[in-house]
Amino acid sequence: MNILITNEDGIFSPGMKALAELLSHFGNVTVICPETEKSAYSYKITSRQPLKLKKVDFSFPAETYAVNGSPADCVKLGVDVLEGKKLDIVFSGINIGPNVGRDLYSSGIIAAAQEAMVYQIPFISVSLETFDTRKIKFDIVKQLFYQVVDVIIQNKIPKNLMLNVNLPYTSKELCKGVRAVPMDLSVSRYNFTGLNDPHGHIYYWLKDNYQEWEVNEGTDYDLLRRGFITISPIELVHTKKRRIDQLTRWFQYHK
Repeated sequence: MNILITNEDGIFSPGMKALAELLSHFGNVTVICPETEKSAYSYKITSRQPLKLKKVDFSFPAETYAVNGSPADCVKLGVDVLEGKKLDIVFSGINIGPNVGRDLYSSGIIAAAQEAMVYQIPFISVSLETFDTRKIKFDIVKQLFYQVVDVIIQNKIPKNLMLNVNLPYTSKELCKGVRAVPMDLSVSRYNFTGLNDPHGHIYYWLKDNYQEWEVNEGTDYDLLRRGFITISPIELVHTKKRRIDQLTRWFQYHK
């Protein structure tokens, strides 16, 4: 099995290293990640400047490259340039901080996922519900995620599917289980907060309200907070034939 890993946290993220070590038990791993953090990049493709692939040496059995581009660039390069064999699956992560609700649509990872699915390659994003990388024990995280990967690999994933996986930061023994859940798009996790600079002008920062929101029961926010691994399936959007038929009727008398 040929596996590509990318992320939005950058090539030196400890989560990427942990994921590469884990996935090396399941197949041949290639890593292509942005050289710096590219969180909230959404669907950015680099078209007006050249991209450079820099080989990076790590102490795990995977060819690893840094790219001066976006997560979507990384996937496109993985398909077009580096892989002599067809990719079977693309993973992103392990991303630091949860990827829940509306996060999906601003994340650089959804762009990487869509790029993979355009090439008919399934995509798995995995994120961890904690923000302090200094305190993370990745051996615990790898044990927790291993069981999820094992099930995913054993089952045939549709080629136009992304699985958005969020892990609670807990041990395998204390995890409450795995739940397939919808993403709660009703919650606006980030809001602008206005502040005054020394000259009396207002400027705005995005504030993360993740810990403060009351969440809807049974959603990704809710179950992740309660200690479950959450998995949300996301499909690549295709043009719907019924919408084409509807538009055709609208304009049938117009030339």
